[in-house]
Order: sequence, then C-alpha cells, then structure tokens
Amino acid sequence: MIRLGTKYQHLVHGTGCGCLSPVLQQASRRLDEFSRRSFLAGLGAAAVTGIMPGRSFAQGPASKVLLSKVRLFDGKSDTLRAGVQVLIEGNRIASVDATNSAPPSDATVIDCGDRVLMPGMIDAHWHTLYAAVPLAVIATGDPGFVFSASTAEAERTLMRGFTTVRDLGSPVFSFKQAIDSGVIPGPRIFPSGAMITTSGGHGDLRMPSEIPPDSGRLSVSELVGAAAIADSIGDLKQRVREQLLQGASQVKIVGGGGVSSPRSPLDMSTFSEEELRAAIDVARDWNTYATVHAYAPNTVQRAIAAGAACIEHAHLMDEETARIMADKEVWLSTQPFLSTEDVAQQTGPSAERMLQVFAGTPRIYELVRKHGIKTAWGSDVLFSPELTPRQGIMLTHLSNWYTNAETLRIATSVNAELLALSNLRTPYPGKLGVIEEGALADMLVVDGNPLEDIRLIEDPEKNLAVIVKDGKVHKNTL
Repeated sequence: MIRLGTKYQHLVHGTGCGCLSPVLQQASRRLDEFSRRSFLAGLGAAAVTGIMPGRSFAQGPASKVLLSKVRLFDGKSDTLRAGVQVLIEGNRIASVDATNSAPPSDATVIDCGDRVLMPGMIDAHWHTLYAAVPLAVIATGDPGFVFSASTAEAERTLMRGFTTVRDLGSPVFSFKQAIDSGVIPGPRIFPSGAMITTSGGHGDLRMPSEIPPDSGRLSVSELVGAAAIADSIGDLKQRVREQLLQGASQVKIVGGGGVSSPRSPLDMSTFSEEELRAAIDVARDWNTYATVHAYAPNTVQRAIAAGAACIEHAHLMDEETARIMADKEVWLSTQPFLSTEDVAQQTGPSAERMLQVFAGTPRIYELVRKHGIKTAWGSDVLFSPELTPRQGIMLTHLSNWYTNAETLRIATSVNAELLALSNLRTPYPGKLGVIEEGALADMLVVDGNPLEDIRLIEDPEKNLAVIVKDGKVHKNTL
C-alpha cells in the first residue's frame, strides 16, 4: 500500500464529489480522521449488517452456470432472440447457444422459463458514497454511519440491476477495493478520483476562513479528497497525476460552474483552453481520458477545442455547440432531469440553476438526435435515500426521446463504449454491456419484456428474477 506522508495522506482515501455543498466541510474533518485500517474495518462490519434479507451475498462462485430457456437481448439488437441458453464459466460468458445442447455435467442450471436475459445495466454518472446519504447526515453524522449506509446502498444499486457505475465524485477508492475483493456486494466502479477545479470553481468547497490558503496548506475539502484545487498548469498536471496514481480510470476536470455550488454560476468558465489541454494531455499519457464538467456553450466549446473526449451535463448547449461536438465525435454524458422529483431539494441560487437544467433537458436531447452525438446516460442521484430508488426511473425518462430498444442499448453497450475509453486504465479488462462469447458475465433475467414495457426496469425487486455480476449469482428468485 502506498504511504505518502501526513501532508498527502488524503491521497489514499479517494475522490471528491463534483456536486457537493460547502456543508460537507464538517464531515471532511471527521472523515480525514479515519485511517485506512479503520475504514476497511468499518466496511467489514457494514458488509455484515448491510446485506438485505433473503438474498445471498453472492452464490457460488460455481465454476459453471447455465442460464437455459431465455429470450436474449444481447445489448445491441432491436429484437429478442428466442430459444437461447448462455453458459458462464468463471467470470466470462463461455457460449451463447441456440442448439439446446446438453449442459456440462458440472454446471449449475437455472431454468429461466423463456424470460428475457439482458446485460447488466451501466450508470455512467453515479456518486457511490453520496447518493443515499442526506447532506445533514454527512455534515453531522458519524463517518462510520456514512460508510455503512453507502455499503447498504451499494448492494441496492446492484439489486436494481446496475452492475457497473462510473463514479464521478466520492471518496471511493478503498470502497471499490472492498467490493472487488468480495468484502461487500456492489457494482463494478470506474473511479475518477478527486474532481479537479480552479479556485472558485464548482468543487471548491473551502470555507471563507480558508481563503487565501496558508503557505500551501491543503484545505479540509482537499484533505478528504473532495476536491483538488489547481490554479497553475504545473499544479493542474500534478493533481491529475495524483488521481491516476491512486487508480483513477479516468479523470474529471471542472470546466465551468455547477448547480449545487452556490458560488459558481452555470455560465462561468474555469480553466483556460491551454490549462484544459495540459490536463487532457496528462490523461492521454496515462492511456486514458479526461471528462469535462460543463454546462454553458462557450465552456463546452473550450473543452472540445482542448481535446476533451467527453463532456458531462451540457444542458445549456446550443445548436452550434452540438454541431461541433458531433463533428469532433466527442462523447456527451448527460442526465434527463425533468422535474424536482428527479433531484434533491435545492434552495437559493442552486434552485434557480436547477430550473435552467430542467428547461434545457428537452432541448439537449433534441440536439443529440438531430446531430447524432454519441451520448451516454447517467442518473447523477445525490444526497437522498428517497431518490436512489428512482435510478431506474431516470433511465426510463429516455423513452421521451428513444425507443425502448435504444434506451436499453444506451444503458448497456453504448455506456460500455464510453467506459472503454479508459483503455489501459480500465479496472476490469474485458467486454461489458453485451452478452456474447468472451464478455464479462454481468446479466439480468427480467420477468417480462422490457422491449415492450421499459417501465419494468422501474420495479427491480418485482421484475428482476436473476442478477449475475462477474459470474456470481447475487439474486435468484426462480
């Protein structure tokens, strides 16, 4: 394990959240007191208390599992393929067979009764530790409760059928390690590390008493990994490299203002084009990519000019910006925010900005369809245990602009294409988002046909009969 000394001890704790509020400062002080040993010990306890009744942590792993009598949605097609069986060996799909050949003698057979088999879903904009914990609890509660609540939510995320998430802001590196090593159940995590911003940008969570910084001393938000503040090209490159050395699969750069940061309006821009290019070049040197948080057209265009591979949000995008994005084949990762039901309660300037986002949502999807922009979907749920069950509903919002088959493709093979931009920095070598020979064995058995009724996704407890992640059966009600 890397040890970096007192000043940089935060670098072994994880990431910052791009959508956090300054109220997290109190929590930052408490979280910083947690050692790695205490953190992982807390996760071990949470793994015991957080497992929901009636579900196995992960059955097996059996060396071979055969899912027989399925109608297959492979993640790419418009239609189902009937009379198929899928064999899993270890954590890979060994075969997709329509000949009804006899199962291997040592295989566990799950008769799916002609139910629909589809790839596990991918959320391209998730906050693992902050999705289900209210701000008031984060600010005043014990950090052990924060991690315990997030542990339970990680399993609920998996039980909603989301077998992979791209985490774009929460101190998640050790948490990811706990999931990957089998200490707790949860989705695969593609971590970004601390969100990198300028002074005054979205993600600068300093209290007024911390401004200006004292002789280079890191602020509490930086110490906990909630932000990485850089105001020179040299510091910016260092901050990017620090995230990558911890295991970031991609880096997140703040190009402009945000909704829940009251001191950073949506129309502002932070890094210059030269600075953005420097950060993006470092990510390329590490054989991965940078995604840029941006809402306003000029901010999005600046990021594209600097070579960004992906833009987050962009709800204020105009026609010219959409055309440039399409011409440059830049990815858009955005969220279909439609009303206050989709977000945690906002007040003051943040509430006003959220109304701008609601107004921009229909327009951005119209531009996406018109110009053929490569578009990923994410839910960006934050600070609310009441909202996290709406993760699937946020996906079905796409039916306002897409067919059911298109929506399912976006949540599977299309989002997987975006994840593949992590290249050599991927935490999970192998194909995601599809059911085909050699792909990673993440899949769902749906009781009903989501190509006909996409809203089946909204009630996973009822409609997801089997959930498999990494070849292990996490749920089976058949």
